Amino acid sequence: MTALTLSTAAAPGLRADAIVIGVAKGTASTSGNLIVAPGAEAVDKAFDGRLAGVLETLGASGGEGEVTKLPAPAGFKTPLVLAVGLGPEPDEDAGFDAEALRRAAGAAARTLSGAKKAAFALPVTDAADIGAVGEGVVLGAYSFDTYKQNGKDAKAKADKAPLAEAVLLGGKPRDAAHKAALVRAAAVGEELNRARDLINMPPNDLDPEAFAVLAQTAAKEHGIKIQILDEKALVKGGYGGILGVGAGSAAAPRLVKLSYTSSKAKKHLAFVGKGITYDSGGISLKPAGHNETMKCDMSGAAAVFAAVVAAARLGLEVNVTGWLALAENMPSGSATRPGDVLRMYSGKTVEVLNTDAEGRLVLADALWAASAEKPDAIVDVATLTGAMMLALGSRTFGIMANDDAFRTAVHEAAEEVGEPAWPMPLPEHLRKGMDSTVADIANMGERMGGGLVAGLFLREFVGEGITWAHLDIAGPAFNEGGPFGYTPKGGTGTAVRTLVRLAELTAAGDLG
Repeated sequence: MTALTLSTAAAPGLRADAIVIGVAKGTASTSGNLIVAPGAEAVDKAFDGRLAGVLETLGASGGEGEVTKLPAPAGFKTPLVLAVGLGPEPDEDAGFDAEALRRAAGAAARTLSGAKKAAFALPVTDAADIGAVGEGVVLGAYSFDTYKQNGKDAKAKADKAPLAEAVLLGGKPRDAAHKAALVRAAAVGEELNRARDLINMPPNDLDPEAFAVLAQTAAKEHGIKIQILDEKALVKGGYGGILGVGAGSAAAPRLVKLSYTSSKAKKHLAFVGKGITYDSGGISLKPAGHNETMKCDMSGAAAVFAAVVAAARLGLEVNVTGWLALAENMPSGSATRPGDVLRMYSGKTVEVLNTDAEGRLVLADALWAASAEKPDAIVDVATLTGAMMLALGSRTFGIMANDDAFRTAVHEAAEEVGEPAWPMPLPEHLRKGMDSTVADIANMGERMGGGLVAGLFLREFVGEGITWAHLDIAGPAFNEGGPFGYTPKGGTGTAVRTLVRLAELTAAGDLG
């Protein structure tokens, strides 16, 4: 992981592999020219105030995430200046927003892979800015090379290593708020990267049992209580949804409960994550071209796991319980068939019309188990429906809830931490499409509005009177395109920061 430190040192005298500065697109008031952002004054001065012009000559425009390299000026102990675009220049009385800083820091950190140390002289004015830059660095420096041999050339391997240390200039090492912001950035960033590692792991190494073992190790390290229900315990408890989904696989399912408690807590949050470690679709087999990334179908469970550990590391004054509903959905002679009826943990029966609508089945059991503890709110996270991707694209997740005010609060928390999300409805008329002639409910309904239908199905398994929200992260959970900002190709760790922020708001008494 990239180490984060604060420094008040002057840029010219700092020894590092590179110094990172920010640039922006100018507005009409600045003739539309490139703007050198605050924090880079010493660098600009060394260029006799001509740094913007030099960068423009090199093709820099200030566009978001754009990176331009140039040799450091004479007198600097750093050989390289790396200018990263922050996007449009903000209004005169406003600074750069946290997400612009986060993305710029991430793009720079990714560019600096292989470097030992870099100084970040981005425009920071308060602790929130320090946290945004720190978080962006940790997330942007991420790489997943576990399965790459990288040859026998030690130098080649070192060149691909993440940035080792980031020194944040403008921060005050003795300022309690600045130090706390950096500690939070490291904890949240590192746990989000833990989620990315899990998502990127191949399914032959991450089945339900292996996931549970990894959770057990982390729980022990961070003082989190853990309970693992194996196949025998699931049968005894009547968890028909999880068992039904896992019936076709040689890898048995698991239900993992992670409990972080604070002696000062006044509220209890429950997070529930879909953990399909591989989804073939089961008997309703996915078509060719749709299987290759299905190792990511446990992204919801990864997010929940990471968020609980982050809450523990931060010592938040709120009780947080994470439920990981883990199964592998495979076709075999023992697999659940379309037309089968499962008796869920709640006692409700479900007619399975499509075995590729399996996520809602494992979540239903976990939601009912979470409801039994009467938490103040439940939030489930799942790569649940392709329909949500059609509705919102590949970078935005949908939010549904049984309480409009809570849905708004979740949306605001997501936007605050830089995770694009959008509130979605739960239209009552769509519920009728899941009526079954042989069971209490079917796991499929109308095709149009399929993401909303899935949300309505889950709502049936939330305990009476409990506030609940559902995050369908099918779009942004796995990035199949090129990296951008602090987001890598592959697993993204989407929803971790939203869950952590919800826990922080609840601890502070600002969420319900």
